[in-house]
Amino acid sequence: MFDKVKQMYELKKQADALKKELEKEIVEVESGEIRVRMSAEQKIIELELGSSPDSKVLKDVLNKAVEESQKVAAKKMQSMMGGMGGLSGLLK
Repeated sequence: MFDKVKQMYELKKQADALKKELEKEIVEVESGEIRVRMSAEQKIIELELGSSPDSKVLKDVLNKAVEESQKVAAKKMQSMMGGMGGLSGLLK
């Protein structure tokens, strides 16, 4: 029982560390005069619209930024989970 509590504590600690890493990872997507910078935790850091933003282009740029930030987050989580040896021990 104590081992599982210890594993849960370690998991929480690693999740907190991952969140801090994701805050630091920034993706940038640009199309025409529209540029968005987003953290890997999917928070918009900066949004530049240019002189006359096209709503379709803006939507596309934001969606691309979200997609790129998800890729970064997935890589970080995969490396974190690999270092833990999986969660199978916690689920038993």
